[in-house]
Amino acid sequence: MRIPIIAGNWKMYKTVDEAVALVRELKEKLADVNNREIVVCPPFTALHTVYKELSGTNIKLGAQNCYFEDEGAFTGEVSPLMLKNIGVEYVVIGHSERRGYFNENDDLINKKAKALLLKGLKPIICVGESLEQREAGETETLVRKQVFRDLDGIEPYQLKNIVIAYEPIWAIGTGKTATSTEANRVIALIRNTVKEMYSPLEANSIRIQYGGSVKPDNAHEILTQSDIDGALVGGASLKADSFTAIVKF
Repeated sequence: MRIPIIAGNWKMYKTVDEAVALVRELKEKLADVNNREIVVCPPFTALHTVYKELSGTNIKLGAQNCYFEDEGAFTGEVSPLMLKNIGVEYVVIGHSERRGYFNENDDLINKKAKALLLKGLKPIICVGESLEQREAGETETLVRKQVFRDLDGIEPYQLKNIVIAYEPIWAIGTGKTATSTEANRVIALIRNTVKEMYSPLEANSIRIQYGGSVKPDNAHEILTQSDIDGALVGGASLKADSFTAIVKF
């Protein structure tokens, strides 16, 4: 039985005060939810303060990125060790914005995933195709390649601590959403790729989210598909009412 996981990626929004105000609303509105996992991913500046606000609640803390070294002369980077120290449990890596704007590739994402797992943190690994790749019929080839590369060298027992998020790039922040059946088809492809790499047991156990303009009005249709185990939510996670509606789909 895969427990749905709904994660809110706040991206570069919310000052510390705004972050505190939002999580205080969420704590109240989501206090009665016990059949799914809830994660919020504020910007780095708000992580420690939000952690203290979330202590003792059913909402878990995630970060939006990390580097793969514990420490060193890496100006501007944040390590898994630092994130672990302030109460982070999940870390989003490989988001299309990181791949697209900052030229992150699968080799780097694989290093990050391994570093996070070594520190007891849980990677949310994002994969997905651009509009051009989709129109060229490359979705299946590209997504499979990303999964193979991002999970390369990761042991079967570690998969229980990994979440994969299928995020078609053309649906990020555009208002466009893959149809529920199309999203489910690609996520089933991802699950089958995990099966090829590992076994049916691991494939049936790993949680795979959908991300890409998930909103209250489409959440139920998307999140009740057979292979979709939750959502990585962008813009709709910035308001308590809309994120609550998605969590309670």
